[in-house]
Amino acid sequence: MLYIANDHAGFKLKETLTKYLKKHNIEYDDLGTYSAERVDFPKYAKLLTEKVAESPENKGVLICGTGIGMSIAANRNPKIRAALCKNISTARLARQHNDANVLVLAGRSTCGCSAKKMLHTFLTTEHLGGVYSERMAQIDRKN
Repeated sequence: MLYIANDHAGFKLKETLTKYLKKHNIEYDDLGTYSAERVDFPKYAKLLTEKVAESPENKGVLICGTGIGMSIAANRNPKIRAALCKNISTARLARQHNDANVLVLAGRSTCGCSAKKMLHTFLTTEHLGGVYSERMAQIDRKN
């Protein structure tokens, strides 16, 4: 399942992405927020990461003003690998090299066209495994 969540600064971009998902018949669950009224982003990051962490097949999209706050909050969950992406290349590499399961976007500086392309790339790119899996295991190790 794909989950998507945002704060007030990410609302407009999320609306663009949910239209794209509907148009392409991609199933998703919109966890809010549902307006541009001010909210605290950690609430939505936690809600989404708990859902994504339920299954290895799940993926997520988080959107806030810069993407930085959502990235920090999401990566507090040890089962989450959230990647703030700025273009198609970073979205592809986040999946291929880091097996990212959450795409994070900056609502204030990402245009809808770029966001749709990054989302498509994120959803259709597979993790390469091999040395990249070894590196992820190093991150997961305790000392």
